[in-house]
Amino acid sequence: MSPHAVGLIVFASLFGAALLGMWVRTWLPGHHLNPEAKDSVRVAMGTVATMAALVLGLLVASTKGTYDAERNESTQLASRIIYLDRVLAMYGLETAQARDELREATSGMIERMWPEERGAQVVLEPNEKWSDELPKAIYSLAPKDEVQRALKDQATEMVDDLGQMRWLLYEQAETSVSRAMLLVVILWLGILFLSIGLFAPPNVTVVVALMLSAVSVSGAIYLILELDMPYGGMIGISSQPMRLALSHLGQ
Repeated sequence: MSPHAVGLIVFASLFGAALLGMWVRTWLPGHHLNPEAKDSVRVAMGTVATMAALVLGLLVASTKGTYDAERNESTQLASRIIYLDRVLAMYGLETAQARDELREATSGMIERMWPEERGAQVVLEPNEKWSDELPKAIYSLAPKDEVQRALKDQATEMVDDLGQMRWLLYEQAETSVSRAMLLVVILWLGILFLSIGLFAPPNVTVVVALMLSAVSVSGAIYLILELDMPYGGMIGISSQPMRLALSHLGQ
């Protein structure tokens, strides 16, 4: 289910819980709504609100940390691709095939990770050029002197690192959000909104305030799910570093 759909469902659930509380209020006996009962419910819901805020903050921090890590890895990948191309260029004309393989591998990676068609499936798994053809093109180089031998050793180490980084991005594609924890937080928030509506006077100002609160909370849930989709969401990682790297290859 998309983050947009989940956000709308959460909003409807929380706002509906508040309205349900207002409706239940009209059926409760008067002594259930006296100041003593209100204070008791307020204390109990204060505990729920604190726990919900803590867990929601942890979820935001966790997904933001994962998002930042993958963005940094994407930028590092782009810079290492450019440097590998420079090393191959310094080696000599014998690296023409390896440089072509590097350019094709980078171009293919951009097309799969940042597809032109919006909503198309994002593919993070490395293709054969990263794990097979590109390394072979570099391993097959035959150095003629110490300089070329040193450049080949450096290029070999870098292509191995690039392959590992590509697989790392693939492994990190797994969600970092605990669905069970998210459901528990939404349940807590539903109980909280229900209790607020139970003691809230049924007027337009209160209803609008509850609606805006539900929008804010559902927006936080939406943000968590969007950050958990760093390459396919509305706030996805920019492809600009990789496209800039591609423009420098072969020069």
